[in-house]
Amino acid sequence: MARKPSPERRSTPERIVDAAVRLFAAKGFDATTVQEVVEAASVTKGALYHYFGSKDDLLYEIYRALIERQMADLDRIVAAGEDATTTVRRIVVSLVETTAESVDETAVFVREMHKLGADRMASFRAERRRYHETFRAVVEKAQADGTFSSRVPADTAVLIALGVVNQLPTWYRPDGPKSPDRLATEIADFVLAGLRP
Repeated sequence: MARKPSPERRSTPERIVDAAVRLFAAKGFDATTVQEVVEAASVTKGALYHYFGSKDDLLYEIYRALIERQMADLDRIVAAGEDATTTVRRIVVSLVETTAESVDETAVFVREMHKLGADRMASFRAERRRYHETFRAVVEKAQADGTFSSRVPADTAVLIALGVVNQLPTWYRPDGPKSPDRLATEIADFVLAGLRP
């Protein structure tokens, strides 16, 4: 799993987003001022507004960076054309690892996303829907050819898998007893056990 560069090697936008995540997590979105983000990131207000037009832009960026990475991983995994079991395992592992790696970002976004405007919320929902539909299509195809059981509809199986991952920010701790890769393997095993014919 890729590690974040050290603070001194991070770009200005990355430093700003990191500071926003820390502050939004500690104080909440509404209670955090732009000035506090600027000070925590060690940048000028002009630098912040060069990259982000508002606090709302920062909140959206916290999510956009993660979903963009997760969508790229999903597209790459599906395009590889491997067998269904391998494909589902790789999808779940990738999703768990990227979510665990960004657990603070995910927690902040889930808690504060209702603050987004209608356009941003529509964009967020469209990306989530595309992820769900792509994953579901993999499961449906494998159920149709008998690789996976059809006892549980593909839509339900995917909702369960995504639901488990969506709950990670409420309990997963990077310094806890399970590494992201071990947790990812266990969750993938669980999902695949439910799909086994």
